[in-house]
Amino acid sequence: MTTTNTPSRHYQFKPLNIGRWLIWSLYALLLIAAPLLFKSSLSLTMLSQAGYLVIICLSYNILLGQGGMLSFGHAVYAGLGSFLAIHAMNLAASGRFFIPLSLIPLVGGLSGLFFAVLLGYVTTKKAGTTFAMITLGVGELVFAMSLMFPGFFGGEGGITTNRAYGQPVFGITFGPQIQVYYLIAVYCFFCTAAMFAFTRTPLGRILNAVRDNPERVEFIGYNTQRVRYYAFIIAGFFAGIGGGLAAINSEIVTAEVVSGVRSGSLLLFTFLGGATFFFGPIIGAGLLVLSLILLSELSMAWLLYVGLIFLFMVMYAPGGLASLIMMNLRVASFGKLRPLWPGYLALAVTAFAALMGAAAMVEMIYHLQLNAAVGPELKFMGLTLNATRTGTWMASALVFLVGLGLFELARRKFRMQWSRTQDEIETEIKRRELL
Repeated sequence: MTTTNTPSRHYQFKPLNIGRWLIWSLYALLLIAAPLLFKSSLSLTMLSQAGYLVIICLSYNILLGQGGMLSFGHAVYAGLGSFLAIHAMNLAASGRFFIPLSLIPLVGGLSGLFFAVLLGYVTTKKAGTTFAMITLGVGELVFAMSLMFPGFFGGEGGITTNRAYGQPVFGITFGPQIQVYYLIAVYCFFCTAAMFAFTRTPLGRILNAVRDNPERVEFIGYNTQRVRYYAFIIAGFFAGIGGGLAAINSEIVTAEVVSGVRSGSLLLFTFLGGATFFFGPIIGAGLLVLSLILLSELSMAWLLYVGLIFLFMVMYAPGGLASLIMMNLRVASFGKLRPLWPGYLALAVTAFAALMGAAAMVEMIYHLQLNAAVGPELKFMGLTLNATRTGTWMASALVFLVGLGLFELARRKFRMQWSRTQDEIETEIKRRELL
């Protein structure tokens, strides 16, 4: 007589990813507490702009970072979402149909999705440089149409609206900026979570594979054009949501929102933040707001500074700020970060000196070209510079050249120290593997 041992049925549960829950909780807490910490109207405006730009930059990173698709026309889908959203707001305000303001961003999202479906099939037929040129052509086409059809796009003056339409719900009219901010914050949190979830789906994973090795993806039976097309549609949907929130926040939409300049800004700051990491575009959106509001107010040459910063990042940190953060977190996890602090301090001081010398000369040039009528003197970093004196120019050039030379020396020394640190980390990893 034989007995059969049947395995007992039991259930297993995956342990909670405490780190991930903590990060998302902190993210939600940051969105809630930010306007309570920064109470000025300027801070609230910056936070609101950062909220919808986070969504747009993350949607662009679905193309660039996740799919390796360099697009020069992503602003088209955010911009068309803004236009359809503001038209929906005006129709609702006139009483032709009812739609609450809280759902207007979904109108923008569906608009972005529709145009991504319409234009994306042709756009994603090609990859690489050809894809980039097609997106550039589509962007210029839509921008030209914005000037040709003023009835829809509003011409040079754009289209305005009043977001405080309809009856208040629980006392919320969306007239005060703080109420608009929290609407943007809610969409920002859930859109960020949805796009992060997308990166963990089979489509998100195969999109990474299409980015890295499209030939092998085709070999295993996937249609790479279809994968790119689906990702393009999803990116257009979230870009449209960001565009709808922008229309609510500004209460005006102009042709500039579909221009190549706006698309270039999204590309530039997504790259600066770090396109290879999910949180990189969030950093890039913050940098974009700081440059548009603060830097543009501080100097007329702010675009020049942005270009120089971009050039510097391409040369020394092509992975963006996110890559710098992750590399240093790796070093810190092995207890090797403290010896690098003197090197970081030397790089920061010398880079700041070179920047101040160059900025002083740039500001004097702009002053002579644009503000010479008010006199030769100008204020710069608490100092009074005379743009017509040779001594001022020589001192600025000396600070720039000395700072640049010392920066290069500090960089070379730091590079050697960084290489030694990485070798020590690799040795430690091999030692742990042998244990």
